[in-house]
Amino acid sequence: MSVIDAWVAPAAKQKLVRKQIDLGPLGPEEVEVQVEHCGLCHSDLSVLNDEWAMSQYPAVLGHEVIGRVVEVGSAAKGLKVGQYVGIGWNSGSCMHCRPCKSGDHHLCSQAQPTIVGHRGGFAQRVRSHWAWTIPLPEKLNTAEAGPLLCGGITVFNPLAMYAKPTSRVGIVGIGGLGHMGVKFAAAYGCEVTAFTSSENKFEEARGFGAHRVVSSRNSAAIKMLAGSLDLLIITANVPLDWEVLMATLGPNGRMHVVGAVLQPIPISAIAMIFGQKSVSGSPTGSPVAMETMLEFAARHNVTPQTEHYPMSQINEAFERLEAGKARYRIVLDADF
Repeated sequence: MSVIDAWVAPAAKQKLVRKQIDLGPLGPEEVEVQVEHCGLCHSDLSVLNDEWAMSQYPAVLGHEVIGRVVEVGSAAKGLKVGQYVGIGWNSGSCMHCRPCKSGDHHLCSQAQPTIVGHRGGFAQRVRSHWAWTIPLPEKLNTAEAGPLLCGGITVFNPLAMYAKPTSRVGIVGIGGLGHMGVKFAAAYGCEVTAFTSSENKFEEARGFGAHRVVSSRNSAAIKMLAGSLDLLIITANVPLDWEVLMATLGPNGRMHVVGAVLQPIPISAIAMIFGQKSVSGSPTGSPVAMETMLEFAARHNVTPQTEHYPMSQINEAFERLEAGKARYRIVLDADF
């Protein structure tokens, strides 16, 4: 069906309102999904508030979608009606550029964000290109899986690219991204150091699998870790003591940024040259990387820690997220 109910942001920083929208005809390579659950990600808040100067209104947000396929376009491949699937940050890409043909679809310059210029998952139904509609493993808990489609792949991708089970991994920021980073790194077999500015999260971080926990505000304590890490994943989006964090890396160590820090990150050339260290970053991940992540999560029972709201309480959920009170991801359950 083309006319559906959705929660719509009419303009920047405005409360969402429930209204009917027309999705139009289903494209030949599109898949339509009946939404059952949709995670509420900080990126939804950033787009709602136009923090990245890329938002388009009216907007239907929501990009951590879990649901069942209800219609398949005439040229869509590999999916069938009734199948459980997920849709993340991207809902399409050009499929013919070098990154797409190389398997790096998420690096496509024409990748289609699910919530910018496209109607997202805070709705009865959502559409996506078949390649970006990710089948869910049978053993995955579908009610809890939504945040894996964005936050999960964002922290899993650098681990898959740069870590080994013997790696010493630091996760900076134990929030919506970081707590999943700790869980994935621990399940992978890494020695995990968690950095958090909140001392009340120390025991929780250990429960997620961290072998040690350090205050990210205590530069003296961080200095004691000099040369002890192979990979440092930055999930926080606030200014940090970059020099002392860089010093925690051993030879050939890498600082990898996935938190959308809006200020420049000052790293001296000397800090990289001596020790042959690197600084890098990444967005989410390709469809194949997402499938791999979901299979790993199902195999090792890696699930985000969530709070659930009915989707009809979406504005209250946004307020809780903006106040920094979510522990650690919010999932909205469809109640249309």
